[in-house]
Amino acid sequence: MKKRVLSGIQPSGAIHLGNYLGAIKQHIEMQQNNNYDCFFFIADLHALTTVRDPKKLADMTRDVALTYLSLGLDPEKVVFFKQSDVPEHTELAWIFSCITPMGLLERAHAWKDAVEKGKKEKTAGLFIYPILMAADILLYKPSLVPVGKDQKQHIEIARDIATHFNTTFGEEFPQPQELTPEDVAVVPGTDGQKMSKSYGNTIDIFAPENILKKQIMGIVTDSTPVEAPKDPSKCNVFQLYKLIATKEEIEDLESKYKKGGFGYGEAKKMLLAKVLEIFAPYRKKRIELEAEVGYVERVLREGANRAKIEAQKTLDEVRKMIGTRP
Repeated sequence: MKKRVLSGIQPSGAIHLGNYLGAIKQHIEMQQNNNYDCFFFIADLHALTTVRDPKKLADMTRDVALTYLSLGLDPEKVVFFKQSDVPEHTELAWIFSCITPMGLLERAHAWKDAVEKGKKEKTAGLFIYPILMAADILLYKPSLVPVGKDQKQHIEIARDIATHFNTTFGEEFPQPQELTPEDVAVVPGTDGQKMSKSYGNTIDIFAPENILKKQIMGIVTDSTPVEAPKDPSKCNVFQLYKLIATKEEIEDLESKYKKGGFGYGEAKKMLLAKVLEIFAPYRKKRIELEAEVGYVERVLREGANRAKIEAQKTLDEVRKMIGTRP
């Protein structure tokens, strides 16, 4: 029997190398595994906690869809849809909000961070964000939810909410398990911190070549002179190259570092060439898909129709259990 896999990605800007290596690459590989029944969605409702520009949200949502499709996601093999196109997400979230203890939400990392640092507007949406996320997950009753190591709490909260519902109304929701690949490294940004749009340190894989070059040539390095040997383990350029190059290519660059007479500028050029080589067919595919008027919208609409079949099954069961549909 196939294991159902579910994962979502929030539309928050251009997809970068960290997004690809940390999540999207694994999602696309999963669709080839006959043991998995994959549901992947764009979490546009979650983006409303920070995005208030309707055109920007629509554009970013379409960009995420285009990126997945360009990188090889096959909408015939997976259920690929937009969260807001399946209203069962928000109905289940409201039902969950009526049984979820406040204390559980107050312990959520995103809320605690907002309170302590004052970086975000403290809205009700930000506070109940984990409830909508739990609804996103439990609505499809997945066995596995791929997440990064820093996102495991979201699955823990979803399991807690499932337990609260099952205890209150009867057994309905299974306990989803997080899938955290051990071999997925934290992708460093151009400044050495974790690659993130919020840090402004990304390498955007579909950016025009001149912008991509500017991002990579701007990677922060130390002041070791060209002629001196260098420690590859302490270099951001090498760490990024190591994530996408072959074993032989990595060994060759490592040798150049240790030998000396090789500058960081040359290493950056090698990284740029490698990024362009790997993503060339995907960049070409994206241009082709952008020319197909209505293609992305059609894919998302058809995916939503498939997702609704499963979502409605769950909601029908829940409505009977809580008494809104005797």
